[in-house]
Amino acid sequence: MKEIKTEANLTFFEATSIIVGHGVGSGILAVPYLASRNDWKDMLWIMAVVYLINLLMHYMIAELSYNNHGAQFIKCFEKELFVGRFKTFATWLAFGLLGISVVMNVSGFIAGAAAVFKAWFGIPTWIGMILYYVIAASVVLFGMKLVGICEKISVGSMIAVIGVLFVATLLSEISPLPTEFIATSNLVALFSMISFSMSAVMSVPQVVKGLQGNVGRIRASIAAGTGINLGLMLLITFMTLLGAGTDVTQDGALVDLARHLGGWVSIVGYIFSLLALSTSFWANTLNLRDIVAEQTKWSRRRSWLISSLPCLIIALLGVSSFVGFTRLASVVQVLAGVGIIISYNRSRKREGTSVICGFLGKLPFQILVVISSIFATVGALAKVL
Repeated sequence: MKEIKTEANLTFFEATSIIVGHGVGSGILAVPYLASRNDWKDMLWIMAVVYLINLLMHYMIAELSYNNHGAQFIKCFEKELFVGRFKTFATWLAFGLLGISVVMNVSGFIAGAAAVFKAWFGIPTWIGMILYYVIAASVVLFGMKLVGICEKISVGSMIAVIGVLFVATLLSEISPLPTEFIATSNLVALFSMISFSMSAVMSVPQVVKGLQGNVGRIRASIAAGTGINLGLMLLITFMTLLGAGTDVTQDGALVDLARHLGGWVSIVGYIFSLLALSTSFWANTLNLRDIVAEQTKWSRRRSWLISSLPCLIIALLGVSSFVGFTRLASVVQVLAGVGIIISYNRSRKREGTSVICGFLGKLPFQILVVISSIFATVGALAKVL
């Protein structure tokens, strides 16, 4: 076992919850609409395929981080991928692109939480943004251990909330599941959304560090975390299809369920939304804090401020149209994904062993992960009929 330095030791469920928290977000609420435009049986095999490929990718990332003593992506790129006289420039360019992508995503979480506060309590948007930032960012300020504890509580609460909604759906009038094949593009779009919804790649190094490089627990935690994400996605999708029937829209699963089950679902939806936004906020800002600290050698508190405050400023400035940036973020994600696999390939050869992936980390599986990542990104642009 390699020596892994960590600021805190995480329990198995805390580490697992960080994976779940990073993955759960608005994406899984969009899956039911795309599922309604496909045969429900096709949805099942797509989810199974995506789960297995994503699990492979997360294991490769874990082994890459493990081989570099728990380092985050950029430090791994610096050690494994970038060479020559442009090494420093390439490292800081990757740092900048990844940092901007995370900051913009987190600013969206802040804006989303403020919208919930306004709809639920009538709080002005700018006050809601500041209030949410102070509460959510304070958790990350106190470090990895508190993030792990809060993620664990939130994940348990989200499972309970979805359980209540699923039972309520089964007790109401239910609709038949969709069985019609409409278009191949719909299948591709569904594959893409499920892939992005189950991704928690940036939180994998936190699991490696938090579990002190224990290979067996790292593998089990990643499998459990992505498995819980898959389970939540299945529950949300099936209860929306059974509850809303042909009335599934692009407004989001909980909005459609509220129309079917009644207004009380809106309150449950607010709770779930705040939990999902918060788990993603904590995971992303903790990751970015560590990336900043690794690259700049600044203290954790200073890195925390640099990682989180710009997100609030962007949200307050009202940068609410992310259409153009979303495309840039997708490109960054693909480049990062390809870079990770190339880095993993070199790291695996250098180490001469594969303690996490084993046989499943060989070149054919690396190529499969890269193809899947590119296919998922192209699928995000597929037209849904």
